[in-house]
Amino acid sequence: MTQLPDLQAAEALLRHNRARLVDAGQVDPQWIDDGARFSYQVQKAGQDLLYVVDPAERSRTEVDDPSTLPGPAGTGDFLAVVSPDGKYEVYRNGSDLWVRTVADGTERALTTDGETDNVYGTSPFSLAVALSKIGLPHLPPAVVWSADSTRVLTLQIDSRLVRQTHLVDVLPDDGGAPQLLSQRFAYPGDEHLPLGRLVVLDVATGTQVRAQGEPLAVPLISPVALNWAFWSDGTVYFLEQSRDQHTLLLKRMNAASGEVTVIITETGPTRVEPNQIYELGAVVRTVGDEILWYSQRDGWPHLYRYDLRTGELLGQVTSGEWGVRQILHVEADVVYFTAVGLVADSPYRRTVCRVGLDGSGFARVTDDDLDHVVAVAPNGEYFVDTASTVALPPVSTVRSWAGEVLVELEKADSSALEATGWQPPEEFRALAADGVTGLHGVLYKPHGFDPSMSWPILDHPYPGPQVSRVVPSFDPGRYGSDAEAMAALGFVVVVVDGRGVPGRSKAFHDASYGNYTAGIDDHVAAIKQLAETRSWMDLDRVGIFGTSGGAYATVRALADFPDFFKAGVAESGNLDNRFYQQLFTESYVAPPGAEVATDGSLLELADRIRGRLLLVHGGLDDNVHPEHTLRLAESLIAADKDFDLLVVPRAEHLMIGYLHHIVRRRWNHLLQYVAGITPPDYRLQPAPVDLAALA
Repeated sequence: MTQLPDLQAAEALLRHNRARLVDAGQVDPQWIDDGARFSYQVQKAGQDLLYVVDPAERSRTEVDDPSTLPGPAGTGDFLAVVSPDGKYEVYRNGSDLWVRTVADGTERALTTDGETDNVYGTSPFSLAVALSKIGLPHLPPAVVWSADSTRVLTLQIDSRLVRQTHLVDVLPDDGGAPQLLSQRFAYPGDEHLPLGRLVVLDVATGTQVRAQGEPLAVPLISPVALNWAFWSDGTVYFLEQSRDQHTLLLKRMNAASGEVTVIITETGPTRVEPNQIYELGAVVRTVGDEILWYSQRDGWPHLYRYDLRTGELLGQVTSGEWGVRQILHVEADVVYFTAVGLVADSPYRRTVCRVGLDGSGFARVTDDDLDHVVAVAPNGEYFVDTASTVALPPVSTVRSWAGEVLVELEKADSSALEATGWQPPEEFRALAADGVTGLHGVLYKPHGFDPSMSWPILDHPYPGPQVSRVVPSFDPGRYGSDAEAMAALGFVVVVVDGRGVPGRSKAFHDASYGNYTAGIDDHVAAIKQLAETRSWMDLDRVGIFGTSGGAYATVRALADFPDFFKAGVAESGNLDNRFYQQLFTESYVAPPGAEVATDGSLLELADRIRGRLLLVHGGLDDNVHPEHTLRLAESLIAADKDFDLLVVPRAEHLMIGYLHHIVRRRWNHLLQYVAGITPPDYRLQPAPVDLAALA
């Protein structure tokens, strides 16, 4: 007997719809008066409610008229960065930076020598096509104000020697002839990378002070945006990583002269990183004449104290078989931070902790085993805490640094979510293919689950190695909502992190060093182990689907395990990493100078694929260019393989505006070729095109 898919429930569980099914599921504080108070807005029973919270008074008050709230600092320009005193804001004007006086709106140029491909306050990775879809010309500038609001730190990034790559917009908005879209995009092994020069701009005088010495290689995101460059007591500090990533430097820049001095040097046999998870930025914090330095030298991500004047190591602050994720706050001789690996049930749940700077007095601030998402008030006096698990809806509170609940904010209501047929996923542990290493994952049971029936299985990977696929909180993230939707269609969905992803030990992450096999052997091992005690998992009907790196994993799975995976959907995949981003490929596929062989390029594996594959790519994907999929398609044709190909001519990497069509095609393919069901005729509603599409 086969159960028909619940298509309406599946659509309701997609990312852009799911939030409406959980009342008060997220508290996003909007700070007032440097955090003395904050406001937040939540949905309850279909209504948007607004509250103001005063932690000092331990009060939460509903606000009927939003106009009575203090307005945000500055003029409200989303694309501007406001000074700490609220008097000025910096914004991009073409390739230059300008400053606006908030009081009277007067504007003037801070820089005048910017030009095409030599731009102030931006990053090489621009998301240009995606931003244009939602009507934005660019992101806010990557700048950091000095504490006294007199100077701005930024980079001028020169990409003029970087190779150009090209896309074709086949049907421009004006309906005219196809247009060529060009971008600067360095490939692995390229001689020329984007180069950044740190610049301090004096707001009053317009004086520029540029860092002396060689410029920084900036292959992807501005160091300013990642907190790799920052102010401390009127001095600029910045991190510099060697191209082979074996060396990480902390440097000091004299903001008056531009003189640069090396303070700390750390080297290692593999990657030396300021955080395992690239998008989170650097885990460093200056404390007077010292700095808290992130290092994995003992095998785990921990904090160390250094003297900022001499570069002398003063001692190790944290230790143990767990890892520091982020520094939250430092006061007196104590540092507060989030840690992972302290909860027995999950290596990824975040715990708020404190420890003395001398390494003594370690304690948990949050004394439970939940996952804690934290927002620290700008004044550092408290934090907003949202605690949940994959099965337990979030509870949001205001807490002191002693862990005391100052104000109770929200308890999420997931009854509308459960009414769709959703049921809490099951966290599980399994062994990797080596039979030794422990893995952690989440299993979603199909809607209408009956253990007497046999259910098809889907693997939903993202192999990183810059981000974990398993999310420890109730909000499953962008990719997790796709897993929940697939469960509504009648699949058992398995989400597991194989060896090589970040968030755990140094050794676990280093499994991906020069070894980009996507950990699919670990996925197969985990699914087989799960099926040993769950007879309702049908190992004769196993499929796989994923986006970007998950698409790479999908194709790799069909090639490496053709007898196990019956079908797959690979969307926007970096399938030939010889021609992908230089930083990603040299960090995670093959170190500089090494050949990007079959671990990075899947073209030579095309003849191994037997399962039915659907390839999907956007014609305007300026992150993973469409030729990745087209090159694999050519190889599949050369091998005389049957496959399906969907090119969405004007879609970018996130498929903004096209997801309703792509998701339907994904569902239909997996229903037909994995579940063995003729797909019902069902059309999804288009998703909103707004900033949330980038989240």
